[in-house]
Amino acid sequence: MKHYSPSEKLLIEEIMQAAQKTRVAVRGLTIGALITSVRVQLGMSQKALAKRAGVPQSTISRIEQEERDANLSTLNKILSAILCDLVIVPLLQDSIDNIRRMQARKMAEKQVGYLKGTMNLEDQQPDPRFIIELIKQEEERLLQGPNFKLWDENA
Repeated sequence: MKHYSPSEKLLIEEIMQAAQKTRVAVRGLTIGALITSVRVQLGMSQKALAKRAGVPQSTISRIEQEERDANLSTLNKILSAILCDLVIVPLLQDSIDNIRRMQARKMAEKQVGYLKGTMNLEDQQPDPRFIIELIKQEEERLLQGPNFKLWDENA
């Protein structure tokens, strides 16, 4: 299993904290609403923005009204024209450790479930405590092994 350096872990944590703060600050506004807000506060018309960005005014209108999803190239042009940068950051839904542990649990339950099914075919009823302990052991084994095994659905 690859172990990440403390600096790599800190970098991911810092990025995630900044992204989370941005998510809160944006308050659910869409990219179109944000562009509209900045453009209006700058006192710029859609026509002027379109000219500065080198895109049709109808494109600005459709993006602002959420009638069209813009590609990254178009968004970069529009945002550059209002002196903004486009930042795309993946925002983890949980910590890396928790995501890995949840995946290990899922894989362990799948593998032990297969074993339990085989035992049922042979009319053997395993003790539920035994199954729980097997799942815990398999989860730990998966967490200690190579990372790719956690995500190999065919394992």
